[in-house]
Amino acid sequence: MYCFCAKKNSPWVFLLFLNGGKVVNDDCTRRLMFTSRRHRPAGGEELMIPGGAKVIDSFMNATTVDDFYSGTKAALAGGTTMVIGHVLPERNESLLEAYEKCRNSADSKACCDYALHIGVTWWGPKMEKLVRDKGVNSFQMFMAYKDMFMLRDSELFQVLQHCKDIGAIARVHAENGELVSEVRDLLGITVCKVVHGETTTAHTVLNGMQYYHQTGLMQLPIDTLNVVGSDHRPFTVKQKAMGKDDFTKIPHGLPGIQDRMSVIWERGGMCGKMDENRFVAVTSSNAAKIYNLYPRKGRIIPGADADVVVWDPEGSKVISVKTRCREVILTRMKVCALPGVPIVTISRGRLVYENGMFTCAEGSGKFCPLRTFPDYLYKKMVQREKGIISTQIKQNATQVNNHLPFTHTSYPTGISAPPPDQHCSSDTKTAHLTNYMTSPDGGLAQTNRRLNAK
Repeated sequence: MYCFCAKKNSPWVFLLFLNGGKVVNDDCTRRLMFTSRRHRPAGGEELMIPGGAKVIDSFMNATTVDDFYSGTKAALAGGTTMVIGHVLPERNESLLEAYEKCRNSADSKACCDYALHIGVTWWGPKMEKLVRDKGVNSFQMFMAYKDMFMLRDSELFQVLQHCKDIGAIARVHAENGELVSEVRDLLGITVCKVVHGETTTAHTVLNGMQYYHQTGLMQLPIDTLNVVGSDHRPFTVKQKAMGKDDFTKIPHGLPGIQDRMSVIWERGGMCGKMDENRFVAVTSSNAAKIYNLYPRKGRIIPGADADVVVWDPEGSKVISVKTRCREVILTRMKVCALPGVPIVTISRGRLVYENGMFTCAEGSGKFCPLRTFPDYLYKKMVQREKGIISTQIKQNATQVNNHLPFTHTSYPTGISAPPPDQHCSSDTKTAHLTNYMTSPDGGLAQTNRRLNAK
């Protein structure tokens, strides 16, 4: 028997009895069958998987068709039970004000759990307050969209360093905004796919035989890419028509959240490129780990949030305008059949979606504050810095033992080597080496102690 509760101090406990069938996590599959006090689906080979977790973005100063109500309903219909919304302030707009504006809108509309991450369009001092007081643990910077959201190199460096100091996650939209601006008029519409550790629903499903870099389709199965985002930005035909005379004015984006998991199952699971465990990892568990939600989200275990999806791997659905949560959404994937569908979606123990019917109320979703210094990212960083320090110590110890003069490259910036003709004992040299390696002025060891202390 598995016992899930919405929160540790919650007076409500939701009991889910798992017996037979299959329960799938990112690292194992157990033959069980899902039943509960409130719902008992038919038996068979359905997969009980953790609810999907990922980012749902909207920006470019265009108002998307979806708000937090219709957007999170679409997420639940697709098997996603946790979204992270993208707050993008205007240039020089207060990050804190943009956050509060989005929270005020989302709290009364969201149907599933949500969190927020902030776009940094200029360097300001509010990042630490958002991390400390508002439950934000990630920031996004842009190397594209010149004169709109793009940061200068000096600003980007400052933000990246500050993210490390406060334990936040730095997301970078990696392009060369200067060059894009220069050649845009010369080349017209330029097809350019940039892979930066995350792909989207649209990029996975659309036929790109005429494009380059098709090897990117294999990066999810072989672990090069870790997560699949929705990049959910739905617009109407009328909104897209704003760019009929100038393509640069076309609002960027396609809908993706409702079909995200089915697309990955069709392109990965049904083709034999990934098993059900890898499917859970790229649609749920890895995102939960990166954003410090795991194992509360992204895993079916006792004590986790009761976010469970009953997934039918043999079922199918048709993507069309009529099956959207908003009928006016424009999509290039319309009239397309996909295998793999969520039959039932349960969010924090509540049955919120079953066979096309919603049972969730507007505003029933909860805001989830995100903790900083996620182990999934920062442990690797600390270990890497320890390795760098260890290598430097070994190299300099070898120089001491061989009575070689210290080279400038063996010392951190600002510390000079002793003159070659200066005579000193090995003990003296070792003491000098130990002193600068354990407490340098801004060196790696100091950074390492700061990370461990937090």
